[in-house]
Amino acid sequence: MKQEKPISKKLFFSSLAITAIVAGGVVFGVDHLQSNTIMPSQVASTDELAKVHALYDVLEKNYYKKVDTDKLVDGALKGMTEALDDPYTTYLEKPEATELNESLSDSFEGIGATLTLVDGIPQIAQAPIKDTPAEKAGLKAGDQILAVDGKETTGKSLTEIVNQVRGEKGTNVTLTLKRNEETFKVTLTRDKIPLYSVTSSIDKEQPNVGKIEITTFAEKTATELKEAVESLRKQGATAFVIDLRQNPGGLLDQVSNMASMFLKDGQTIVQLEDRDGNLQKTVASKELDGGFKVTEPTVVLVDGGSASASEIFAGAVNESANIPLVGTKTFGKGTVQTITEYQDGSEVKLTIKKWLTPKKNWIHEKGITPTIEVDYPAFVYATPLPTDQELSLGISSSAVKSLNLYLAGLGYGELSGEQFTEETKKAVEDFQTKEGLPVTGVVDSATVKKIQEAAATQLKEKDAMYTRALEELKK
Repeated sequence: MKQEKPISKKLFFSSLAITAIVAGGVVFGVDHLQSNTIMPSQVASTDELAKVHALYDVLEKNYYKKVDTDKLVDGALKGMTEALDDPYTTYLEKPEATELNESLSDSFEGIGATLTLVDGIPQIAQAPIKDTPAEKAGLKAGDQILAVDGKETTGKSLTEIVNQVRGEKGTNVTLTLKRNEETFKVTLTRDKIPLYSVTSSIDKEQPNVGKIEITTFAEKTATELKEAVESLRKQGATAFVIDLRQNPGGLLDQVSNMASMFLKDGQTIVQLEDRDGNLQKTVASKELDGGFKVTEPTVVLVDGGSASASEIFAGAVNESANIPLVGTKTFGKGTVQTITEYQDGSEVKLTIKKWLTPKKNWIHEKGITPTIEVDYPAFVYATPLPTDQELSLGISSSAVKSLNLYLAGLGYGELSGEQFTEETKKAVEDFQTKEGLPVTGVVDSATVKKIQEAAATQLKEKDAMYTRALEELKK
């Protein structure tokens, strides 16, 4: 049976960031005002829970030393959510839930990456926030954190790990990470992480094009987008590039309001499907966008870090308004979650529905393939260079392979492979000369920092995806 009535959007949020942020407790896109609260009377004793109650009694009465019953209950709740094998459904104890609430502040101090526990192992849950220490160091979604400042993370709770990683601006933290089969260390300097969601500017070469970067879908993002469009129009913009790269998602009501601006009233934005196959359709309307429409030519940029609400926006404007997408395949998160609060301050993030594009495509674990595929330079996918060891002539390792990719991408020769060759040494010397570093031909921590900065600068100044979007607008 299908239902095509308006959905209660504020009850849901659609985001990868549903766990604690290691950089300061931030979780994007959470609206507690519309969340549910579980009362003790709602927790009924049933036959299915008889074993749970029985084990609780046995442990409390017969264990050889006094039992912390709160830990028993928290452990049982975590075990139930983990048994679902869904990284987006999780139980947060009160400290973790408190950190989540604090995430709605204007800024925090940390590294700018979120963390979740998968099979007891902490890992980066989503693409790091743009222009943060985590992004600049090359951290990626899925990177496992094996140790923090040399202390192993195995067996520790999410709260303990978060407390180890977060810290004041200007202080350092060293993470031991595992990506696929490679293990490496990265030292990051914590910084202040502003929680802005929309920035905009007029293109210097094409002053009729306005570029709008959306980093997340937070509580006021729709308003910020409207203000950005209005401002750019006053500056002469007659076309727009919407940049959703590395945007992990956020509130469903915000993405619906924003997508509605680019669609004609009545066109489909997203469809939610419950466990019984019932559909709830959200369509563009004055109720959502307040009558504010963007009818100028538009192109949307996406990449592998564009997830969840970003994918809802991309799918809506592409399938309903034929707006082209430029970049790489998106992350692929096709579910939405709601928050349930317990009276003691703990919370459950629960996946309640899956979302479908206007054409009823479920992109979960598949992502959205852009209209025009343009990839990043190869060094973007390289393992971050080590800061705790030097690389020099004769060394053969995966770290040297990354070094060669970076140097080649920066224009210092056609380098490849895991061998630190004479050509690699010459490239390093040339780089050190250009950057005003001691010319040693050896890659130390200072050289690594300069290479990372140069790579970040090149990505901004030679943005192939953005350039291709401009070309598309000229058509």
